[in-house]
Amino acid sequence: MDDLNGTIDPRCLAEPPLAMDVISQLDVSGIAVYSILTFMATVSLLFYLEECVYVYKNVSYPKKTTIIWVNGAAPVIATMSCLGMWIPRSTMFTDMTSNSYFAVVIYKFLILMLEECGGDEAFLRYSAKKTFRISTGPCCCCCPCLPRVPITRRMLFLLKLGALQYAIMKTALSVFCIVLWTNGIFDLTDLDITGAAIWINPFIGVLTIISLWPVGIMFMHIRNTLRSIKLIPKYAMYQLVLVLSQLQSAIINILSLDGTIACSPPFSSVARGSMLSQQLMIMEMFIITLVTWTLYRRSYEPVKLEPCENENNLDAKLSLKSNLDGEYAT
Repeated sequence: MDDLNGTIDPRCLAEPPLAMDVISQLDVSGIAVYSILTFMATVSLLFYLEECVYVYKNVSYPKKTTIIWVNGAAPVIATMSCLGMWIPRSTMFTDMTSNSYFAVVIYKFLILMLEECGGDEAFLRYSAKKTFRISTGPCCCCCPCLPRVPITRRMLFLLKLGALQYAIMKTALSVFCIVLWTNGIFDLTDLDITGAAIWINPFIGVLTIISLWPVGIMFMHIRNTLRSIKLIPKYAMYQLVLVLSQLQSAIINILSLDGTIACSPPFSSVARGSMLSQQLMIMEMFIITLVTWTLYRRSYEPVKLEPCENENNLDAKLSLKSNLDGEYAT
């Protein structure tokens, strides 16, 4: 055992290095990589600020605040990743900040789809006599036999509540985790059954899945109606941010905890995995920021939705059409 311990660099078992230690050990290539990634994060933030000004001047309230929230997902994650890259010991806080912000974005994207329809009342008028298909991801995509549910004010409230609960609970749990961390109870690398992380993280995962379900239901219902405002690529960018910020990070963290990602002093295996995740995130969020900038920078004219006609009106129109066809035939 002593021989084994003697072959391991003590820095591989230490905490993440301080910012000055990272800077002092950067070589020319490291300085170039860090500089380029910092430039990408800065450009992402500048593009976002410019778009905020454009949206604020050209879009009416409350849609403009919703668009600003949704557009901020990629730049905020890129900025937090940049901070975590330069200050490795802040990784837990930067990740929690990014995840808490994106939890709000999930709810805001649902609200954005409703506001693009003209608001709740316009959506309910348009969707009268229509139904939601609830066999969508991520909860029930494998259950196509589920019945369709009528679109009512109560159902719309439940969809909003399903997305909002994650925004509230994620922020509250992040604060709770920080409190536990200050007391030495919460540790992301502690996966023992007695640790707090093994209980809190799966619970957050369940909340995430529940919050994504209402957004998927709403998107499947109005994706064709709002095709003119490029809703499908906007939804694709939203989903891409979700996958990269949640799934990709989780996979890298698992590999680092397993030791698959090798230690590279002064970074331990876990710290190096976090660094790689942040560097990837900056590049990916930079590209997504540019794409979303082109998608949301447009003229915001209200989408005209025709209210759903009731069955009596449809029968009357069909009867009139058949009578006219009969007269023309004679």
